[in-house]
Amino acid sequence: MKNTDAIIVFDIGKTNAKLSALSLDGGASLYSQRTPNKPTPGGLYPHANVDSLWDWFCEQCCICAKHFHVRAISITTHGATIACVNNDGLTLPIMDYEWAGCESVSESYNRVRPSYDETLSPSLPGGLNVGKQLFWLHRHHPDAFAATEMVLTYPQYWAWRITGVGVSERTSLGCHTDLWRPVDGQFSSLVSTMNWAPKFPPIQPTGQVLGPITSEFANTTGLPADCEVVNGIHDSNASLVPYLMDTDPPFTVVSTGTWVVMASVGAKHSDLDEDFDMLANVNYQGLATPSARFMGGREWELLSGTEPETAADLVKLMQNRVMALPCFSGQGGPFRHQAGTVDTAEHGELTESEKTTLASIYVALMTDYCLTLLGSEGPITIEGSFAKNSIFLTAIATFRPTQQVFASIDSAGTTPGAASLYPEFIPATPVNHPPITAPDDPDFKAALTDYRSRWLKRILSFVAGSS
Repeated sequence: MKNTDAIIVFDIGKTNAKLSALSLDGGASLYSQRTPNKPTPGGLYPHANVDSLWDWFCEQCCICAKHFHVRAISITTHGATIACVNNDGLTLPIMDYEWAGCESVSESYNRVRPSYDETLSPSLPGGLNVGKQLFWLHRHHPDAFAATEMVLTYPQYWAWRITGVGVSERTSLGCHTDLWRPVDGQFSSLVSTMNWAPKFPPIQPTGQVLGPITSEFANTTGLPADCEVVNGIHDSNASLVPYLMDTDPPFTVVSTGTWVVMASVGAKHSDLDEDFDMLANVNYQGLATPSARFMGGREWELLSGTEPETAADLVKLMQNRVMALPCFSGQGGPFRHQAGTVDTAEHGELTESEKTTLASIYVALMTDYCLTLLGSEGPITIEGSFAKNSIFLTAIATFRPTQQVFASIDSAGTTPGAASLYPEFIPATPVNHPPITAPDDPDFKAALTDYRSRWLKRILSFVAGSS
């Protein structure tokens, strides 16, 4: 195995971090480990535990170095996260975007924040708009901010730590930051208004080789001194990479994890609506991609029980008209200002498997709703954790009869997507799996369709009430 050429992918999600080694020739999984990723409370504000992640990353690289010939490293992370650094390291902790403290500057920030028409970036709570994070840091820690030589998006921060090369990158800059004009491919007016432009290093294409790892990192891990590092990518956009390489639009990729993010290639920018938390992500080619999202994985965790979902429980929930109405996270999505409820039955009266089934059908209903908002057309591919959830897949296939629905065979589409950025990576030959089909039982199909109609009526009633 030591002679096997490999690429390491470091994938930092909001809930877990994962390190994988893939074969450069064919993309076979050679090694994979994950660790919980939780913010550190206290200090100036809740912040990313980068020291713990760094130690774990180095340990895993040591293991890979003993077994494979690691030729390259690619990094993908969640969005809405930014690092302020100078030659000595971080000048400020990396803020946890769920921290509500940023709201204290909302009134002042909104006076300089660009319009939605310019950025296609909706106004979001906490620090989900990176521009608001920077504004808060600039105002509350002016000395540390002044000492900041570079502002780096999260994948680029990790690349900088292992190469010493600081760059900017479009997919993370274009992820509802308020810092980017996705249609024009330029920094927004906020960057010039706040005089932040000098702190952003030059933009380099996603996937460009930044250089080899530092000698210090090579000595620490045992990785080859000529191991190359590519300019990393925002995680939802990593899932999109293989499809942009091989599929003609229109199509939609649904990246599922802590967030459920729908990227609809071929949809219209003009259909995006800030009130519904719709946005234009920026794909690895630097092009605006109409998107919608909600915190589906987090909401599933909040609603689910300790036993897996079942089809029998779904029948019972539909018969008893039990449904979950958004939103349960308060962190983005079309109903982020609405308090979530479980309708008709007390949540505690459900069995553990019924809770999980309710959580699964709820995430499917929300996903279907967002796909309709986007005007999704063509095939739909489900990536990530929900690609193995039978209730979710069955519901989407039933709700979208004019579109083919596919489930990715890779439980984390971010990993092969990030690996595909490396020019020498040869992915596996695509396997044409049959689409997910709606149930054969006409009564079950009719009941599921009716359940969706009644859920939509409830949704539309409080949408109308808030307008």
